[in-house]
Amino acid sequence: MAADTKDADHDAEAYLKGTQEITEQVATWDLFMGLSKWGSLVIAVAVLFFTMWFMPNGGFFPALIASVVLAVAGWWFLRSKPADH
Repeated sequence: MAADTKDADHDAEAYLKGTQEITEQVATWDLFMGLSKWGSLVIAVAVLFFTMWFMPNGGFFPALIASVVLAVAGWWFLRSKPADH
């Protein structure tokens, strides 16, 4: 039975911890979160704009107004808040 787990035991012993600096990890995480939240806002604004523009009885200017309102509201809620500490 021990022979069956020989390869798995060897892999567990060969595991090495990561060598990336914590500042690099924080920067990577901050970049990922920024791209995720702002990218989601851009996609939501684009979907709203094109949906309202091309719907029956829709128009360019109502779509533009609604999209600008969503973009401003999204920017307001997603912006970085100052730290309280």
